Amino acid sequence: MNDFQAVADRVEIEALRGEFTDAAMMRDRPRLAALFTPDGALRMPNIPVELVGREAILAGGERLQRQWDFFVQNTHPGTIVLDGDTATGRAYMQELARTLDGRQGLNYAIYHDRYQRTGEGWRFAERVYEVRYLDTSPLAGSAPGAASADSPPSFADPVSGERLERAAAALRANGFTAEIVEDAAAARARVKDLVPEGASVFTGASETLRLSGIDEDINAGGRYDAIRPRVLAIDRATGADEIRRLAATPDFVVNSVAAVTETGSLVLASGTGSQLPANAGGAAHAVWIVGAQKVVPDLSAALRRVEEHALPLENARAQAVYGSPSAVNRLLILNAEPRPGRGTVLLLREAIGY
Repeated sequence: MNDFQAVADRVEIEALRGEFTDAAMMRDRPRLAALFTPDGALRMPNIPVELVGREAILAGGERLQRQWDFFVQNTHPGTIVLDGDTATGRAYMQELARTLDGRQGLNYAIYHDRYQRTGEGWRFAERVYEVRYLDTSPLAGSAPGAASADSPPSFADPVSGERLERAAAALRANGFTAEIVEDAAAARARVKDLVPEGASVFTGASETLRLSGIDEDINAGGRYDAIRPRVLAIDRATGADEIRRLAATPDFVVNSVAAVTETGSLVLASGTGSQLPANAGGAAHAVWIVGAQKVVPDLSAALRRVEEHALPLENARAQAVYGSPSAVNRLLILNAEPRPGRGTVLLLREAIGY
């Protein structure tokens, strides 16, 4: 019986190490943190990083993973030494990585581990990361689908269903509610479900809302306390404070974004910044409608999309409507939603807006 238990323990610990790599590769930070005991530690002296407790490991993982352009990790089995309800071991790592600021390399490392049997199964009590070999030579490869100098990204084409699912999963992991809907008509109907009649609603200046009919539903349909018509009726010279207060704290803000990343962030750009406070947290609830062409791999690609795609189109619209150019004077990046249930992202399977 003891021999069977030892075999079972070894299999479970090996599965734990594999789960760590899978969670890292899938950028599933809550799952990775849950692989540690509540007071478990992840120590990486070479970086340097020292994280103690699941909450610190979760937050530290978010900081690290937001820096990646791409990251590939392979775990090779090492030793496991059992000692009742505890164990020690080593796992051998090979990793390729490039960060958004251009740092890159290949390394071989060892995780020196302590394991603890818990009511949840075996968990890491401690992982200590030791780099044995590091090569920072420029990496010739890139993540699949990444742009090359000869093949710039298309920011106008809808992404695949797989990429939509990946973005939705990352958004949910970051505290947003994310739904994938078929098209603009479905999003329009869903907004009516999400926003109760009589609520005060502020809409951002958005081609997505205009083209989908959502802007008209909210601002001209009579169903809501629409903030934008009230703001437009106020004299900007004498009523600036009233405009600012009305736009900043509605019950709901309904808007689009310039980009959503497959790592679970939303990026909004603005010339004046007037619509950003409500999106950032001033509104009690937020609903963002996002066309499938706005999904990009990471924050670096999101910022390129703002400058290279969205700004020229908005500039042309502003020149035609207002007679003046647009500019990205304010930029809002939402990496997570700390208030559960506040923010809903409707990801369309079709392209709409810009």
